[in-house]
Amino acid sequence: MLEELKEEEIVNKVGGRFKLSTLIQKRLVQLNAGSRALIDLDSANKMSIVLQEIIQDKIFLDSSNEVAVMGEEPETQETPQLDLNDL
Repeated sequence: MLEELKEEEIVNKVGGRFKLSTLIQKRLVQLNAGSRALIDLDSANKMSIVLQEIIQDKIFLDSSNEVAVMGEEPETQETPQLDLNDL
């Protein structure tokens, strides 16, 4: 087991064990799909990378339980404009 997971600090930082496991799983999926790591870590172990990203406050779960990067603006979907003259 990785030492970081033995500490309560990482659990408290994320907001609980369920949120921690969700964040880890979703970030691992992103890394496996080709996303770049947000930290410099000489390790091929993606789990270690994800844990360090959490500890260094690089990633978190947003309000919709999606992985968000600290400092980035959330993606917003543009609402199509309705032209009332077309009605």
